Amino acid sequence: MKAVGYKSAGAIDRADALEDITLEVPQASGYDLLVEVKAISVNPVDYKIRQNRNPEEGHYAVIGWDASGIVKAVGDKVKLFKPGDRVWYAGDLTRQGSNAEFQLVDERIVGKMPNSQGFETAAALPLTTLTAWEMLFDRLQVEKDNANKSILVIGAAGGVGSIMVQLIKQVTKLQLIATASRPDTVSWLEDLGVEKIINHCNKLSDEFESHDLTEVDYVVSLNRTDLHFPEIVKVIKPQGKFGLIDDPAELDIKELKAKSISLHWEFMYTRSMFQTDDMLEQHKILTQVAEMIDQGKLKTTLGEHFGTINAENLRRAHKLLESGKSKGKIVLEGF
Repeated sequence: MKAVGYKSAGAIDRADALEDITLEVPQASGYDLLVEVKAISVNPVDYKIRQNRNPEEGHYAVIGWDASGIVKAVGDKVKLFKPGDRVWYAGDLTRQGSNAEFQLVDERIVGKMPNSQGFETAAALPLTTLTAWEMLFDRLQVEKDNANKSILVIGAAGGVGSIMVQLIKQVTKLQLIATASRPDTVSWLEDLGVEKIINHCNKLSDEFESHDLTEVDYVVSLNRTDLHFPEIVKVIKPQGKFGLIDDPAELDIKELKAKSISLHWEFMYTRSMFQTDDMLEQHKILTQVAEMIDQGKLKTTLGEHFGTINAENLRRAHKLLESGKSKGKIVLEGF
């Protein structure tokens, strides 16, 4: 089968950072589905692993953790799917990824694709949707029906933010404030229905004051948390909840003590990496979100289509993501 991989971790500008390769088609067993990959999207986790994690000596690492495709075969313990089903998923960091024509993935972290979507639009959503849903409802445990509470989403125009703001508007009654810093990302959020948008390039407390905003009950930081952290402490209410998904080098959490602010880290791969008892929750989340998409309640977050799945196009996608200037999701389709 065709695939894209690398033999040594490093910078994207190296000639061998990502290569077109040929591998054997894997065989399904146990809870595994063998999926023929039709489309993928690219996430920051892709380039972080490509930069830092070496494969076993003499072997290629195949990355990519967002995909849509068709089930071709199933393992002997599979109960939820059958060959021919159209599926979407974000995969498992401990296994080979979706930058290949065929991939094995545990059925418990897979959902059936929305009926109303093509492979390219569906591939934009699984990882970010799972991350956003888990942050809101598993980590922060937001009160869905409380219209008196508010939430600030920092870096809301990216992949996770683009679906998170939609979930907040569709599933909760929270008052939403989102941040963006460029005209195109502000416009992107407005198209998603966000009404209160502030600029995270300025001090958040100054933005709150100039827009006549009061302290919020929840803050979600999706990027540059180390840069925003002192201001986050200022704009969150006493006994508020703070969640993040990025990897700040330093974070002085003692600053949270005076206000008794709780800290919540979301890592979408925890369930699959540790084979937690509730792995099936990701199947349930993807199933529920597929229904919401088919009902027209949620939009795809596809930002740019980079063409077919090959090393050259994936290198371009990695470079754009590493620049921090992408909006929505980058999708590639077909081999």
